[in-house]
Amino acid sequence: MTIPQGHPPVATGKIGVLLVNLGTPDAPTPAAVKRYLRKFLSDPRVVEIPALLWQPILRGIILNTRPRKSARAYQQVWTDKGSPLAAITADQATALQARLGETARVSWAMRYGNPSIASQLEALKDEGCERILLAPLYPQYCGATTATVVDAAADALRAMRWQPALRTLPPYHDDPAYIAALASDLGAQLDALDFAPDALLLSFHGMPERTLRLGDPYHCHCRKTARLLADALSRPQLRVETAFQSRFGRAKWLEPATDTMIGQLAGEGVKRLAIAAPGFAADCLETLEELAIRGKEQFLDAGGQGFAYLRCLNTGPAGMEMLENLTRRELAGWTIA
Repeated sequence: MTIPQGHPPVATGKIGVLLVNLGTPDAPTPAAVKRYLRKFLSDPRVVEIPALLWQPILRGIILNTRPRKSARAYQQVWTDKGSPLAAITADQATALQARLGETARVSWAMRYGNPSIASQLEALKDEGCERILLAPLYPQYCGATTATVVDAAADALRAMRWQPALRTLPPYHDDPAYIAALASDLGAQLDALDFAPDALLLSFHGMPERTLRLGDPYHCHCRKTARLLADALSRPQLRVETAFQSRFGRAKWLEPATDTMIGQLAGEGVKRLAIAAPGFAADCLETLEELAIRGKEQFLDAGGQGFAYLRCLNTGPAGMEMLENLTRRELAGWTIA
């Protein structure tokens, strides 16, 4: 077909993959953290309190007190590449691109922070991606994570004249590829320790308990992941427990809490403890500071003698093989003539 004279160039015929993780401030400073928290905690999926009640609390109290404390925590884990979460997610996108080759164009975004979902969808479309797989890197589905990624993508599409077709990677909490990757990676890390743990604590991000009563499957997904992983590790001598971290506010959250469980295990005579965070696709503030630093301090102060934080799948071979397998499966049938 002859292109009309003066017609703007249009790129077409490609497939895109957009990896999405939660988000991070642009810098470990109170000002940057405040901007990040304002956006994050204003999402009605994250805080299910009417805005008329919540916003005065958020703007009048939380955003005037929490950013400084959180900035100090970020400073303990910040890297030369910036935020660990952003740096690792970027590396995952690069590694996945190498594995997929010309099959798809791979990019990444943060739900809260930069690069945004809207900017990356637009960039992929400009590169000719008419079909895009949106891949929230949350193994366990939750309205406050997976669903809000879909919300942001829908908002972005609403502003686009020429929209790409969109698929969403489903939760993979019980997928055999995910369980096998966790068992392989965590098993190797356990074998490499210079002590044999008495217990392994699997810590998932917490959510208010009311989300469970309202029908969110997150709690059930976490529990199933933990059960399947314990079976796959096949270490009958190793005690495996499950807990939920990162409580916020006064509402009742999913239990047991990770810090409570750490204290309980120490009180029961556990001397050597390993902690893993299988619900996180990449290490971040919640794993590197809350678990690896504060969790270790708590356990040793309570009488523990050996402590190890086991890293997330990140860009390790097992994790990347899993991500490639999941991605190729979801792209099946998207062939363009």
